[in-house]
Amino acid sequence: MDTTDSAITFDEHGVCDHCRTFREDTLPNWKVDEEGRREIEATVEKIKADGQGKDFDCIIGMSGGIDSSYLTYIAKEQFGLRPLVFHVDAGWNSQIAVNNIERLVDGLGLDLYTEVIDWPEMRDLQLAFFKSGVPHIDTPQDHAFFATMYRFAEQYGVKYILTGANLSTECVRNPIEWMYYQSDSIQLRDIHRKFGTRPLQKYKVTSILWHKIVLPYFKGIKVVRPLNSVPYHKQDAIDLLSSRFGWQPYPQKHFESRFTRFYESYWLPERFGYDVRRVQYSSLILTGQMTRGEALEKLKAPTYDAEAIGSDKEFVASKLGISVPELDDMMKLPKKTYKDYKSQRQIYNLGSSVMKMLGLEVGGKR
Repeated sequence: MDTTDSAITFDEHGVCDHCRTFREDTLPNWKVDEEGRREIEATVEKIKADGQGKDFDCIIGMSGGIDSSYLTYIAKEQFGLRPLVFHVDAGWNSQIAVNNIERLVDGLGLDLYTEVIDWPEMRDLQLAFFKSGVPHIDTPQDHAFFATMYRFAEQYGVKYILTGANLSTECVRNPIEWMYYQSDSIQLRDIHRKFGTRPLQKYKVTSILWHKIVLPYFKGIKVVRPLNSVPYHKQDAIDLLSSRFGWQPYPQKHFESRFTRFYESYWLPERFGYDVRRVQYSSLILTGQMTRGEALEKLKAPTYDAEAIGSDKEFVASKLGISVPELDDMMKLPKKTYKDYKSQRQIYNLGSSVMKMLGLEVGGKR
């Protein structure tokens, strides 16, 4: 990490606060030993008991990326759960992602449910974020993912949602100025109100209060992160899934979505100077999966494939119904941040403090 994270601080030894947070907060509370195993096994038994007599006992949100794919594998093979694999198609799946999902679902004998987001509304919302000038133009896609899954769980009385979020590959979080909270419905609606052209009628909108308070404490729906309770080494997981199911790796984390590939490899670094590889590699360094030297060497390479970016831009522009010159013009718009629009940032700050105080959230300066 460097000072493109404007909130970064260094102590007298040159150690940044991301590293201090990991060592002082994350590590002491991250249980991947026998205690963690006992805790996740106890949760698994509750899931099985609550799921008796039902077609499935939990749902897993699966994108086709390594985290959700490996989670699906261990849920079925190690824990003996009967998950419904839940996929949200926001219109940007790569063919590799489609193949990976099919191979895991077929290979594990699981059922797949796919929710397709209304494209005209999705397109309008994504264009609104482009026009707003903010960095986090991936928000419409991410918001759709968890809003749709949470609504499904509520509608069908599913009590457990398993997610691939984990500390092993995500203990360093993206700075808030790079990627603002995707669940902030106030900001999403404000940007759409200012730059959108059609109402959001089918696109599902959720809020932080809904999925942090209403769902767990009033609806009894729990979000479980099993990868935080078992040893999880990214490359080992890739090797296992590749050999057993023909699962194909991606050049970079999150590249299962063609839009996210454009957003993280081109939009963020070229327009704002934000290189998300720094965050991803930092997590792997802290968890012993990469050396700092290896990371610095990888960072010497461009963030995007110079030969492929032309076709990526054409694909994104065509999908959004605009020309490549129009897409290029959006790269030149005045730069804005989440602070330029209405938000629930104060609620997030308060909630994070309370969650940490109660021991319900581990690590992750944001």
